[in-house]
Amino acid sequence: MRFAPAAAALSLLLATTASVTIAQDSEPDPRAAALIVQGQAALKAGDTQAAIDAYEAALAVDPGYTPIFLELAEAARQDGLQGKAIRYYREALDRDPGNFAAISGEGAALVEKGALEKAKRNLARLQSLCGSNCPETLALQTTIAAGPPARLAADTPETTPASN
Repeated sequence: MRFAPAAAALSLLLATTASVTIAQDSEPDPRAAALIVQGQAALKAGDTQAAIDAYEAALAVDPGYTPIFLELAEAARQDGLQGKAIRYYREALDRDPGNFAAISGEGAALVEKGALEKAKRNLARLQSLCGSNCPETLALQTTIAAGPPARLAADTPETTPASN
């Protein structure tokens, strides 16, 4: 009984230390870093599948490096796979709930998918976390203002002819 206060203090210290070390992104494994660079080059060249392959290989090499999920999400968005991109952004957010790039990216993917109300929730979250002038907030505001891509706007029920 007389050790209870000391044990409680020690467990609190260990829990705090463990959560801080988990939350920090370390440098990626050098092999994963090379694959990430390879994926970025492929994405710039317009080869989204090669980029996705490189990022997935990097993830296999270093599954603890959260920024790989952001790279995978960007490649999926460029490939037109917004649902998959949202899944990658959410994985990054599960690992780092305050990741501004993941919140903004998920919001942009939601806009591209046509889910403007959900994207506006991401915008409100960003504004509360980093303010109205941070780059991620401004980027998401611009994306929301532009609205969904034209192909989605053409598919809405208001613009399709009614069938009789």
